[in-house]
Amino acid sequence: MNKKTVRDLRDEEVRGKRALVRCDFNVPLEGARITDDSRIKASLPTIEHLAGRGARVVLLSHLGRPKGKPDAKYSLQPVGIRLEELRGKPVQFVESTDTDEAIKATHSLKDGEVLLLENTRFLGGEEENDPRLSRALAELGDFYVNDAFGAAHRAHSSTAGVAEYLKPAVAGLLLEKELEYLGKALADPKRPFVAILGGAKISGKIDVIEQLLPKVDALLIGGAMACTFFRAMGLETGKSLVEEDRVDMAKDILDRAGTTLILPHDAIVAPAIDRPESAHAVTRAAIPPGEGMFDIGPKTAESYSRAVATAKTVIWNGPMGVSETPAFAGGTQAIARAMAAATDKGAITIVGGGDSAAAVAEAGLSERMSHVSTGGGASLEFLEGKVLPGVAALEDRAE
Repeated sequence: MNKKTVRDLRDEEVRGKRALVRCDFNVPLEGARITDDSRIKASLPTIEHLAGRGARVVLLSHLGRPKGKPDAKYSLQPVGIRLEELRGKPVQFVESTDTDEAIKATHSLKDGEVLLLENTRFLGGEEENDPRLSRALAELGDFYVNDAFGAAHRAHSSTAGVAEYLKPAVAGLLLEKELEYLGKALADPKRPFVAILGGAKISGKIDVIEQLLPKVDALLIGGAMACTFFRAMGLETGKSLVEEDRVDMAKDILDRAGTTLILPHDAIVAPAIDRPESAHAVTRAAIPPGEGMFDIGPKTAESYSRAVATAKTVIWNGPMGVSETPAFAGGTQAIARAMAAATDKGAITIVGGGDSAAAVAEAGLSERMSHVSTGGGASLEFLEGKVLPGVAALEDRAE
């Protein structure tokens, strides 16, 4: 990563200055209760680094999809309360963002104090990267820090536009860590290098497959996307989810991939997703016409776990089945356990956010991974080789 970070800033650039920090506080809520605070916890190193150096820390984030206007159910106030609890120190909150009141509040901060402003998506123009809004946001700080990897693939005013008007513009510690782990895995992986891709649709992962195939020693496929490959092989897929318009593409990938791409040998099938009590294992060549695949089978879970055990670098993105249903969660749980064991033996293990990260957290194994990404969509786009606007907008470090 050749972007400047908060570590590169001189003390005179930080102490007494307003640090405008874009975080990713897009957390799941039930009413005003936060059900998973991992993204808030992930922001703490950058916040405390800046506060500890005497910066006046001003935090921005989005939450949910309020469609460019205020909506009380998407207020960041519960985030402010939880952040204060986690810090054990006060966090001020202002119920607006690009207002005179907000600007005044930033100027009233003392060295080391922290202020959270309201949801950036309450602002018309945020998601359009409106230059006027970007300039208004730049009034809230003396320098800019992007620590929101989960939103770095969005060219929004608070993630990319503001960096054009507020300098220095640097990466936070979380963003630095995300890019370091993902970047090193792709550019210079310890081998054997194994990637595991799951999820429902091949169409959502096609660019990742194309990017990873030349780089990995093995690419293990799970989830419903495996069924599109099965169809390309001429196998019966029953009621499984198959992307008919991607079958030819799957056939082309199989032809080119050779032995690098590995598909499930068996499957957990059932008559319907809401009939888990009827779940049973069959070989991939014996999926009944009246049933669908909802998880990889036990033999596949074993062989994939063995592949992970021999790897020195593992990237995992996407569940192996319908992991929120216990009867269809076995494959995903097996991968999570195998990766934890591989980490213990010295492998670099990276979980690519989203459903995979949720599964690892539910299994209580997050701490036993080298890195769990905070950004599902952003990590996917990074693995696809795409430029992330929120990263591109930051200043390059001098060679």
